[in-house]
Amino acid sequence: MGVKPNVPDPKTKILILPSNESTPSLELKALPEHLTYTYLGKRETLPVIIASHLTRKQEESLMSVLRKHREAIGWTMNDIKGISPAIVQYRIHLDDDATPRRDPQCRLNPLMQDAMNTEILKLLDNGIIYPISDSQ
Repeated sequence: MGVKPNVPDPKTKILILPSNESTPSLELKALPEHLTYTYLGKRETLPVIIASHLTRKQEESLMSVLRKHREAIGWTMNDIKGISPAIVQYRIHLDDDATPRRDPQCRLNPLMQDAMNTEILKLLDNGIIYPISDSQ
């Protein structure tokens, strides 16, 4: 049907340590009044966002649970457990007389465009997605 695109080797490891071995540096954004940052790690590392109206006892209880299950939160791409793209690929089989068609791109506001580009570059760098050719 066509040439199979290059699929990243599932055995290839990216040398990014999980957040429980090395602390990632994250850019924290301003939050609305009803939310606040709190930290699971020492020296204000591994931030999480919680409700700001919690009592001290509620906050301590929540933080205890979050610290106990810290590996469930992904601060870096290496923290996110997933399935290799080599395993979960699919092909769309078209009828012989079908004509491929490309829809026009949707317009995004500049802030969303920057955020989207940053996320796409992050996914490309970590091998989660990869570019393919549109030519036949």
